[in-house]
Amino acid sequence: MATNMYPHYPPDLNQEQTNYLLSNLKDWSVTHGLTVRPAPSYVSQETDPSGALAANAPVTLFPSLFPKVCFDQAENVATAYNELYSAISSDEAWLKEIVEELVSIDDFIGQLWKVHQTVKSEGVIQPLSLGLFRSDYMVHIDPADSKATPTVKQVEFNTIASSFGGLSSQVCALHKHLLSIDAYPESTLSIITETSLPQSSSAKALASGLGVAHKAYGESSTGLPTCVIFLVQDPERNVFDQRHVEEALNNGPIPAKTFRLPFGRVLEDTKLDSNRKLIYTPPHTPNKQYEVTVVYFRAGYAPSEYNGPKDWEARLHIERSAAIKCPNILTHLAGSKKVQQVLATPHSPHLKRFLPDDAKASRIQETFAPIYPLDKTKAGLEARKLATNSETAEHYVLKPQREGGGNNVYRKDIPGFLQTLPESHWPAHILMEMIEPPSQSNVIFRNGELQHGEVICELGVYGVCLWKTGSKDGEREVLQNYQAGYLLRTKGAGSSEGGVAAGFGSVDSPCLIAT
Repeated sequence: MATNMYPHYPPDLNQEQTNYLLSNLKDWSVTHGLTVRPAPSYVSQETDPSGALAANAPVTLFPSLFPKVCFDQAENVATAYNELYSAISSDEAWLKEIVEELVSIDDFIGQLWKVHQTVKSEGVIQPLSLGLFRSDYMVHIDPADSKATPTVKQVEFNTIASSFGGLSSQVCALHKHLLSIDAYPESTLSIITETSLPQSSSAKALASGLGVAHKAYGESSTGLPTCVIFLVQDPERNVFDQRHVEEALNNGPIPAKTFRLPFGRVLEDTKLDSNRKLIYTPPHTPNKQYEVTVVYFRAGYAPSEYNGPKDWEARLHIERSAAIKCPNILTHLAGSKKVQQVLATPHSPHLKRFLPDDAKASRIQETFAPIYPLDKTKAGLEARKLATNSETAEHYVLKPQREGGGNNVYRKDIPGFLQTLPESHWPAHILMEMIEPPSQSNVIFRNGELQHGEVICELGVYGVCLWKTGSKDGEREVLQNYQAGYLLRTKGAGSSEGGVAAGFGSVDSPCLIAT
């Protein structure tokens, strides 16, 4: 972690101040749905056998400090990233070269590609694709340069199940509420102000993207009413985050009826008609049917969700349907770490292929951290030397082709981990240089306890992109492209992973400061 560039923060509170702040934080969070289903380690299944209880989402007591120049940089590049990944997803020939390097050593990637090939052989009947993306960043200061200024470097780009758009809209409102009721001491009022706390519109903005796609699907051809499906895990601890987006869609400018469909019930509750329209029959009203316009994946992104042929049949069933997928298989594959590595490897020619606009490409290039393959190319062989040496590995993180927290291997653990894998499987991972954020502290409220200490913040910027692929590979027309709010996640500096739902991080909001 880089040296501290921030003022002394957060302030020390006496017991009365802590009690007042925490009491209001807990009550406001429950009142406004800043909640999750409690983890079994916090509330046992015996205590809550029906899964009826909710708990405060892990959250910071204070908004974390964040350089305004870095926040603006991340927001300003959002639409260029949307354009980039919609272009990659539309270029099947290019993706094929990337994916075919992985199919023999990564079964999950191989199965996803198999689904795509099956649908391609039948004929893709839905040219529209929707991306609700999130690009994650950390503030970086080069520790080797005493005059270095802060910038953001990309951690990863998420193309499927980009979570916490619902709760991120709430947590900034929480911190603004605490400011308004004098829960923060006077010593912080020169730092925490109404204008230093930017409001995130992520819930409404993501819902708006779903609404636009719902409208773009067109009128029902079956005579049935239409709906949007939220494809979800069951059980789902992060249900309230999703509910905020559902509510915003139901009450938005382009309202749509929504249903939550557990991934394990796809084949039971849906069917395809002769035109491959996806027909949904709600189990609670079996006499009603709906034509599905959009399937929004909040499940189906992890290998652990595919426990046999039935689950892969369900994924194929949705993919071959006429519903607009968010995302489709190619967009899912575009979010793999291998694609990120190919784009970000120094001197890579691939970025310009998809973004011929030099200004846009340059802004994106500035956000890349150095990333290397672990194959037998020149760059890959050099990366293998770095990854297998415990001293040099200290500066890197090893990432597989996975979404969600808990999958990465950090620093000195890398050499030992690689020894557990056949060398032929090393190319399924990428080696990324560690981002060095400035040091700061905060207090996290999690599972009823306060955790004080040094923290690391990760800013996620959402983007919405709707595009229509053309008849030729690589052709597309972008119909909607906009930045859709932000998320700040904060974890203890001793925790390598940052996933809130995975039990590592907390939701937060930035307090923007000049640097």
